[in-house]
Amino acid sequence: MPLFRSLSLDQLEAVATLTESRQEEPGTVLVEAGASGYSLFVLQEGTAVVTGGDEPIGELGPGDFFGEIALLGQRERTATVTATTPVTLVVMLGSDFRVFERDWPDAAEQMKQAMAERLARSA
Repeated sequence: MPLFRSLSLDQLEAVATLTESRQEEPGTVLVEAGASGYSLFVLQEGTAVVTGGDEPIGELGPGDFFGEIALLGQRERTATVTATTPVTLVVMLGSDFRVFERDWPDAAEQMKQAMAERLARSA
């Protein structure tokens, strides 16, 4: 997955201990615009649509991530993400990201940089 591409095997193992896997069905709202957000999601399998208001603004597939704004400081979700096929997600709570950030600061910085670059591209 691109978000984790620069991490070493030890760092990936640390991330794995701080995440959980979740499966959802098509039509499930994964995050909703305006809601509080405390988790980062990485789409491992399946697809999802990103909507702003009622308009589709993007599509996500395996390796794409969302919810990063919650980890970078802003608490409110900026868009709605809905599964369009069955999906498998890797989920990291903000509190677990803080543990990762404390224990692996260089790797956390690399992840934050990837998140910031993605935000800049979507702005």
